[in-house]
Amino acid sequence: MITYEYPFNERIRTLLRLEDLFEKTAYFAQSDGQHEHHAALVTLFEILEAAGRADLKMDLIQELERQRQTLLAFRNNPDISEEALSGALYEIEQSSAALLGMSGKIGQYLRDNDWLMSIKSRAAIPGGVCEFDLPSYHWWLHRSVEVRRTALEAWSKPLFALRDASAIVLRLLRSSGHPQTHTAVNGQFQLNLGGTSAQMVRVSLSANEAAVPEVSANKYFLNIRFTKPPVNELKARGCERDVEFDLTFCNL
Repeated sequence: MITYEYPFNERIRTLLRLEDLFEKTAYFAQSDGQHEHHAALVTLFEILEAAGRADLKMDLIQELERQRQTLLAFRNNPDISEEALSGALYEIEQSSAALLGMSGKIGQYLRDNDWLMSIKSRAAIPGGVCEFDLPSYHWWLHRSVEVRRTALEAWSKPLFALRDASAIVLRLLRSSGHPQTHTAVNGQFQLNLGGTSAQMVRVSLSANEAAVPEVSANKYFLNIRFTKPPVNELKARGCERDVEFDLTFCNL
């Protein structure tokens, strides 16, 4: 199955972007090549931009506290595993403490590093990090794999509290919904939501299904148009056949 997620508000949109960027940074940092480590560093700069919203940290702390209070209500419930509940509460409490321990603006230690910021500014220019533009960066890329990876870990680690908190919130959000199977007749599907409180919708379909959902939605109305994948096509074309898919509404 392939799942496409469509957030209904800017906060969830930011968390999804951060999740994607943290995964890419970790993937590239684990590799050995210079190009992969360059990609890891550039993606770290993207995290810095995506996390730049002033109230992001407080939003996460408040959401974690709200989820902690919700879970506490399940104490002594015979239908709930006490061990699993305690583990979830511990994870939330540890994540909240780590966020509270982050001082100042998110990623300020990176902004205070003039050398990294010079790379960041040049990286925004096509071909701007060639050796004649940034000879000191060219020198760093020729250090040993261990030296480069250690530096990437040091630059990334202070942001792990943000990564872990985002992961908890998104995991709780995704697990809140229950999929229902629908059919898009001639590739079109519409649904009146009547003012739903959902924060995200997930569309899942078979990986063998040659159809891509284009979602437009607000709390009152959902529209999904399935298009053919753009293989040897100049532009997207709508599917002129029925497409079966699972639809999940998620809300914290």
